[in-house]
Amino acid sequence: MTDAINWQKSSFSGAGDNQSCIELAPVDGSIKMRESDDPDIVVTTSVAKLRAFVLGVKAGEFDHLM
Repeated sequence: MTDAINWQKSSFSGAGDNQSCIELAPVDGSIKMRESDDPDIVVTTSVAKLRAFVLGVKAGEFDHLM
């Protein structure tokens, strides 16, 4: 199932197989997410929930986790 999806990762992830990252793909009005080093586990969320999360990241709400 996940092979037919056009996954996109951040350009900040780097190149090559040793660069683990989160990949995203729009599918039927939702957003699918997976880790590049464990692609069989896929999480689905809504565009609105992802937008709220990204806005929180940009605002620094998760900086304490890094």
